Amino acid sequence: MSINAKDRLPSGIPGLDEIIQGGFIQNRSYLIRGLPGSGKTTLGLHFLCSASAKNNEKSLYITLSENENIIRDNAGRLGFDLSRVHFLDLSPTSAHFSGSKDYTIFFPAEVEQEETTQKIVTAVKKLKPKRVFIDAITQLRYLTVDTYHYRRQVLSFLRFLIESGATVLLTSEGSPEAPDEDLQFLSDGVIQLDFSSAGRSISIKKFRGSDFRSGPHAMALTNRGMVVYPKLIPEDFGREFIPETMSSGVPEIDRLLYGGLERGTVTIISGPSGVGKTSLGMQFVKEAASHGEYASVYIFEESVDTLMHRSESIGLSVNDLLKRGTLNITHIEPLKYLPDQLANLVRREVEQKGARIVMLDSIAGYKLSLLGGDLAQHLHALSKYLSNMGVTVLLINEVETIAGGIFKATEAGISYLADNIIFMRYLEYRGQLRRAIGVLKKRLTDFERTLREIAITEKGIQVGAPLTNLRGILQGMPDWPAGEAS
Repeated sequence: MSINAKDRLPSGIPGLDEIIQGGFIQNRSYLIRGLPGSGKTTLGLHFLCSASAKNNEKSLYITLSENENIIRDNAGRLGFDLSRVHFLDLSPTSAHFSGSKDYTIFFPAEVEQEETTQKIVTAVKKLKPKRVFIDAITQLRYLTVDTYHYRRQVLSFLRFLIESGATVLLTSEGSPEAPDEDLQFLSDGVIQLDFSSAGRSISIKKFRGSDFRSGPHAMALTNRGMVVYPKLIPEDFGREFIPETMSSGVPEIDRLLYGGLERGTVTIISGPSGVGKTSLGMQFVKEAASHGEYASVYIFEESVDTLMHRSESIGLSVNDLLKRGTLNITHIEPLKYLPDQLANLVRREVEQKGARIVMLDSIAGYKLSLLGGDLAQHLHALSKYLSNMGVTVLLINEVETIAGGIFKATEAGISYLADNIIFMRYLEYRGQLRRAIGVLKKRLTDFERTLREIAITEKGIQVGAPLTNLRGILQGMPDWPAGEAS
């Protein structure tokens, strides 16, 4: 049976709600597990603080390990407003160590368990909370005489809270020394938080009664709390669009492409360093933005100012387009952005701002953000998503060979992603380097089979007539017929 939105409680983290199909199912229990510092408490704070004031939802934080004052201080530094969050502080106090109790400092489990249980029952019956966060449930293990009694205690505890109308999040620091498989079995859902040299991640291991998006998904702990970047699943997105042709604004390039690039296609512009790949990509971007279509460009190797200056120097004025709001240029520091993070950044541009053309410059820079991950997998997901949304995609790809050698469209095994491949190549003639442009692949229409000479000048991109009699262009050392080259 499907779960309606009204039966969900938002987590307070938009990315997490997307992963779990809208939020936590009400009157269920969910285990948040991970090592110290993985973000368990932060997730719980988001959950409690997202309680609806309109619906008079009450939330209760049951702390079994950390002092309430410390929690409030740390939460305040992250911008959490806990003024409406009620606390039940069951953390050990200094009195436990000073031995002020009638029994010794090594308290019998039965005495401590009864006292703790009574405090919880009293607080829950008085407050009737809609949301409960228990941090950390594994502390109860030390109040029971054995594993059997611990499991029964936790199960009855969770049933009491749920029957009282609460949705419960509980944390665990499962380890080989203190495994928490029993808690995973008892809970309706399990959320795993991890961190490594590749970054932080969140995964849903179990979610009874609902589908969820498999992980891991990138996650970050910021100075404003937790941010989750859902893994991009292209099949989950799509919208109807007309695959109309987009002009480059340069008639000769449009002739090469039999009119231009179709909307919703992926185009790889490939060539060696300095041959003009970015300039060609910006020509398509500028033409679209000039006609009122929102374009978004992501650059990895150079700054926004440098790209703007280079564009202006060849007659591609983009300053007015930036001011008009039809063009966005974002510099991406690859080592600071994970692939899922970048994908969600692109999604906002498409889904919230209506981007119709997206350019990534370049694939090599994008690869750095993967930290050893699978380039084809991540680039496939992003490109397919954009294509499904009717966005025209430009991928700038650099090949290492300047001239001569074996011709390669790409050197990363990603040519299968492209609906269109435009290649640019250096030509050596009489001690000078010239450039040629051609089309290697075009999926939706035919294309011109000849190559043309191309020049990047201060007046813009200039393309010559087809080089019909030339041989050896792909090797970079052409044989120019007498009288054709000048």
